[in-house]
Amino acid sequence: MLKPGLAPMRGRDPHERGRASTPLELLFDLTFAIAFATAAEHLAELVAHGHAAAGLTAFSFAMFATCWAWVNFSWFASAYDTDDWAFRLATMVQMVGVLILALGLPRMFASIEAGARPDNAVMVAGYVIMRVALVGQWLRAAWQDEARRRAALTYAAGIIAVQAGWVALVFLPLAVAPLAALMALFIVAEMVTPWIAEARGGGTPWHAHHIAERYSLLAIIALGEGLAGAVAAIAAVVARQGWSADAVLVSIAGAGLTFGLWWVYFMVPSAPVLHAHRGKAFGWGYGHMVIFAAIAATGAGLRVTAAYVAREAAIGPVGAVLAVAIPVATYLAAIYALYAWLMRRGDALHVGLLAGTAGLLAAAVALAAAGVGLPACLLVLTAAPLVTVVGYELAGRQRQARALAEVVGE
Repeated sequence: MLKPGLAPMRGRDPHERGRASTPLELLFDLTFAIAFATAAEHLAELVAHGHAAAGLTAFSFAMFATCWAWVNFSWFASAYDTDDWAFRLATMVQMVGVLILALGLPRMFASIEAGARPDNAVMVAGYVIMRVALVGQWLRAAWQDEARRRAALTYAAGIIAVQAGWVALVFLPLAVAPLAALMALFIVAEMVTPWIAEARGGGTPWHAHHIAERYSLLAIIALGEGLAGAVAAIAAVVARQGWSADAVLVSIAGAGLTFGLWWVYFMVPSAPVLHAHRGKAFGWGYGHMVIFAAIAATGAGLRVTAAYVAREAAIGPVGAVLAVAIPVATYLAAIYALYAWLMRRGDALHVGLLAGTAGLLAAAVALAAAGVGLPACLLVLTAAPLVTVVGYELAGRQRQARALAEVVGE
């Protein structure tokens, strides 16, 4: 018998009309804005001071832990959100875990910068708190949704096993190389568990349009870090020169680049394809972790340009431009790959658009090497996503509509 105020957790209708993100999900997402901002700030600091390899290593680990925790909650909520007091309290515990994880990021970045064993004890504590709370949710689903009990128990067992491994790594006196190998193994185990549960355990009733909206909202939150980086760059120019032509150019570049990345993201017809072909979910969902990381890294790159303008960076203009160009290139490549995965076909138009995009990115770096001012280089970078935007609006929209009709109808 259910306790008062509890709804039966028997799975949501995957064909429910008008399914949208809840206020609780939006509140949950705000904690990840803090984690993204913290990771991006520390990445920018290390890159600006010439420690790009250490920064990227720490940033990659931080983004996996952050994104993976969000991914697991969001897919569970899409399938089993009861919005009762027990679900809300479990979500609050996961939010606390996110905040603790974010608090542990500075120590982890600092340890990797120093070339020492990663100091991730606080991060792991926050991560485990999130995951243990989710285990409780899965066990509740297993108890109340008999038809999908096998899948729910598979999720719970897999999460428990991997969390035990993460905790053990904190205490085992391992050298960096074997520690890194075990961490990679546990990351693979984390990602394999959902595949086993969904493919072999009968699956869960997640909602395609709801999950597509959830991912798009997190992309917008990550883009907020890009705007923060743009503001930092503008502030650096204004502090040194006052409101000048350069300050205006940097303002246009920062806002335009963020807007262009946003526009490109929403060209991908995720929801209808996932609704028609649920088997596409894994490649689509996992691929988004690269997209989220690239967006946050773009914000970090704009912060690097701010440090360069303020003469607080140890890198030159080429390094500052590359700090933005590389994540932008990664983002756009991931978007095109995501589109190809969903639509199961290539498009000759995309080849031309990617070539034009690569040309602009390379031109921005070449201009920086030739001594052209940073604001002008940023403007060239801003045009990179606009190649896709213009191509889509002029010719791609109709081509996509025809391809989507074929894919959904298959």
